[in-house]
Amino acid sequence: MAYKIVFFDIDGTLVNENKEVPSDTVEAVRALKANGVEPVIATGRAPYFIKPLADQLGIESFVCMNGAYAVYRGKPVYKRVIPKESIEALVNLAAGHGHSLVFEGEHAYCSDRAEHPFVTESVLSLKVELPGHDPEFWKANDIFQMFLHCEGHEEHLYQGLVPELKLIRWHPKAMDVLPAGGSKAQGIEAMLERLGITPSEAVAFGDGLNDKEMLEFVGLGIAMGNSHQELLPYADYVTGHVDEGGIRNGLAKAGLIA
Repeated sequence: MAYKIVFFDIDGTLVNENKEVPSDTVEAVRALKANGVEPVIATGRAPYFIKPLADQLGIESFVCMNGAYAVYRGKPVYKRVIPKESIEALVNLAAGHGHSLVFEGEHAYCSDRAEHPFVTESVLSLKVELPGHDPEFWKANDIFQMFLHCEGHEEHLYQGLVPELKLIRWHPKAMDVLPAGGSKAQGIEAMLERLGITPSEAVAFGDGLNDKEMLEFVGLGIAMGNSHQELLPYADYVTGHVDEGGIRNGLAKAGLIA
């Protein structure tokens, strides 16, 4: 199969635990571009979190906020907004449990609390700026994704109570909140349709629970050696650790670089 496009998760895939891109990954992405294959970032992060990385790797296109917002070479190709009534239901539920929410818009993101230790710990782990404070931010802006800050033993407090929403844990103190059925695969599908590329002509790399649908959807799904164990059944191939040539080896396995 002659693959035409490759989607890369960020955390644990393009960057390691120190949020650094290994030098062999930089070289591998450059070689991929030189061979005429399009690299695209596919991440749970918002677009305002990824510009330095995209610039470093020379990547112009991305699928962000777990598939809710996709841009191809500067032009939006897909937007999926969370309905206000679903947000309001979660706001009321989280308030009752004393849990903080962060609302992610197209150009900015804000927390419902000025200071919350779970927000600080989880967001700073991404090595990005902390959100602004505006409990009403969701009312005046389109929201594509939210963070719900609670611990694993508290997840049952939300199960089935807002059926229009989907929760995916990404940090011991935080979960992504997206529309039910939402995933990176939706944004990828929209981008591929716009480009006239079939899923079988695409490759994807990931390591986390939010990468399941993406790896299943494309022609070749590659899990990193450092992946969450629950991701592995969804992959066609398991490559090396992010710090041990995982991206380079995976692209070579796909026949995309030497």
